[in-house]
Amino acid sequence: MQNPPTKPTESDVPADDPLDGELPDIVDLVMEMGSSPPPPARLEALVETATGYAKAASSENTQDAYAKDWRHFTSWCRREGFDPLPPSSQVIGLYIGACAAGDPKRGLPSLSVATIERRLSGLAWNFTQRGFSVDRADRHIATVLAGIRRKHAKPPRQKEAVLGDDLLAMIATLGHDLRGLRDRAILLLGFAGGLRRSEIVGLDVVRDETSDGAGWVEIFPDKGVLVTLRGKTGWREVEVGRGSGDHSCPVVALETWIRLGRIARGPLFRRIFRDNKTVDVERLSDKHVARLVKQTALAAGVRSDLPEGERALVFSGHSLRAGLASSADIEERYVQKQLGHASAEMTRKYQRRRDRFRVNLTKASGL
Repeated sequence: MQNPPTKPTESDVPADDPLDGELPDIVDLVMEMGSSPPPPARLEALVETATGYAKAASSENTQDAYAKDWRHFTSWCRREGFDPLPPSSQVIGLYIGACAAGDPKRGLPSLSVATIERRLSGLAWNFTQRGFSVDRADRHIATVLAGIRRKHAKPPRQKEAVLGDDLLAMIATLGHDLRGLRDRAILLLGFAGGLRRSEIVGLDVVRDETSDGAGWVEIFPDKGVLVTLRGKTGWREVEVGRGSGDHSCPVVALETWIRLGRIARGPLFRRIFRDNKTVDVERLSDKHVARLVKQTALAAGVRSDLPEGERALVFSGHSLRAGLASSADIEERYVQKQLGHASAEMTRKYQRRRDRFRVNLTKASGL
């Protein structure tokens, strides 16, 4: 690796990044078009509208992650005496090396390979918003990253899939009060629909109800629920059929929650006050789904063969989505459509786990 750029003096290093990881204001772009004074009043509404659409280009969670990535990088640059702008492949190489090594003296742990790669993506996005580009294939970045992968990469550890029998045991641990009815509907709908936790809590009762909604539900009598979702690649529909019995039917659970929770408009799944009788107007956080899956799986004794500490780590909101893909022994294309996978290969990853040891080549070979 070549020597990094000469460190600027303290006076050359900006005290604060003017953008601080946020999407650049469209006003800045207008100013760059040659208008030195502030934009005229007639443009203010257009600027506000365009800024809103620019921010809507990526999800709020993604924008928050990119903002944190930028703050982390610029803070490191200030400590080490580098200027974050314009981007330098040598400086970025040093940065990801520092992320992988950690800093025991300052109590900073080393970051995982996945986190470092995510940070690189966040930095590339932030540099692009500021009018710069970063070549991740540059040897100062690519070579360091390859070494990090070789030295620090760990085998992927997928979250444990919750299977059908597991889910029945999990919902049996829930009470029959308002909170229990809501959580039962979350688990059954999330499992049967193969939904992500953000998709579950992003649902509304009626179409186009809220600006932050990710979709809505439509109940068809005697058939099931049609869930319409807004994803990264557009809109998709998920059909959730009725179960074999009321106790395990996601449609019955959803209808019961809507009726007794008196949910007529707005977010489908909401917080409940401590009195366990009053339903809030606010949408649930997706973290609730992760906590719910973990708590009920532990209470139901799912994977009791594992040590208690390890059991607490293997379940998450994704366990519902993985569970449907692993449980449903039907044609691959139906599972792929339900989960919204762009490629069949992603679906097969789940099915390989389901099909482990189904074919015994040892015996088939005569041993």
